[in-house]
Amino acid sequence: MQRGTVAMKPQGILSQSLRIAVAAATWCSAIAAPPAMHAATFGSDAAFLEQHTPIIVLSNRTGTARLALAPAWQGRVMTSSATGDAGLSYGWINRDLIASGKPQPHINVFGGEDRFWLGPEGGQFSIFFAPGARFELADWQTPAAIDTMAYTVTAHGPSSATFQAAFSLTNYSGTALEIGVERQIRLLPDATAWGRLGVKPIPGVGVVAYESVNTIRNAGKQAWRKETGLVSIWILGMFNHSPATTIVVPIKPGPEAELGVKVTSDYFGVVPADRLVIHESAVFFKGDGQYRSKIGINPRRSKAILGSYDAVNQVLTVLEFSQPEGVVDYVNSLWKIQEHPFAGDACNSYNDGPPSPGAKPLGPFYEMESSSPAAALAPGRTLSHLHRTMHLSGDEAALDQVARAVLGVSLAEIQGAFAGR
Repeated sequence: MQRGTVAMKPQGILSQSLRIAVAAATWCSAIAAPPAMHAATFGSDAAFLEQHTPIIVLSNRTGTARLALAPAWQGRVMTSSATGDAGLSYGWINRDLIASGKPQPHINVFGGEDRFWLGPEGGQFSIFFAPGARFELADWQTPAAIDTMAYTVTAHGPSSATFQAAFSLTNYSGTALEIGVERQIRLLPDATAWGRLGVKPIPGVGVVAYESVNTIRNAGKQAWRKETGLVSIWILGMFNHSPATTIVVPIKPGPEAELGVKVTSDYFGVVPADRLVIHESAVFFKGDGQYRSKIGINPRRSKAILGSYDAVNQVLTVLEFSQPEGVVDYVNSLWKIQEHPFAGDACNSYNDGPPSPGAKPLGPFYEMESSSPAAALAPGRTLSHLHRTMHLSGDEAALDQVARAVLGVSLAEIQGAFAGR
């Protein structure tokens, strides 16, 4: 496995004393019997990661909100906690792959709840298929720059870290792209998180909120043009599933002739009716890790927000992202030569599951994703995309207040979306 090179051991990387504290926290949490489904604590996940790759741990002043970052894997946020080392670990981590130390063909699915990618995945401007390749899994290849390449740590403090990288990519049409990347991760104070949610702080509700500010730069001498292919920033979050996890995506109501379809749901075949429910102003999608499926919302329908509720562990997750008003050119990632290569989605959600009967799933896990518009950049120009993740855990009555205020639906509506189906 490729491991990150960190010139100086950054402040916040797990120390011997912290490992002892982590072990104690893990032992205590085992006695306290953490919630069902996934029992991993932040402390145990952070200790595991440090055995295999350098990590940076960010925390707030009280130490309750915590993030684990991996410079070797593009500075991705591997996991987070709202309640310290003994708290539930929210990010899905592929322990088997990481522990094996064996690079995989096509993609290394390390996990992580905020990872940097670039689109498009498919089509004539794809960066995942070489010129002349077939749009089939055997020819699909994740570029090392967004898979195994280590990003350089350029700044680091108690609650933030900045990473940079530079690389070249060639798209399916043969256009060479010189790309510079800067990625800053910021752990937000609780007061800022509640302010973003527009809800007064609720006693007893644990909160961890952070954002990644991702910037790409045209580092070449040629302008990036639609005729020869554009890229976009694509941020994906992989989260631990439960049998009672539901994703909810608020959408703008209105006629299809004006706003397009309410949801694109045929990425891997039609999603069954017992897994996708479409209302006039919201879409509900199962995140139980039992059925491979994906949905997308186009920029005309998107409200730049989506969320999920895990009723087993009583965790409400809210994801916000930047979406420029009136911009509709988003890259299309479908695996085919496309008639409309810039008619893609602003946000997506993926539910993992067996790719075929009896086959092993990638995780399982579920994902919530956001994308920037297509980057038509002159040499030296930049485009930035903000992706914000907020996890809240606590009493359902309290979380219901947040869901109503932020997502426009109650927890009862979320949990009852698939009743009778």
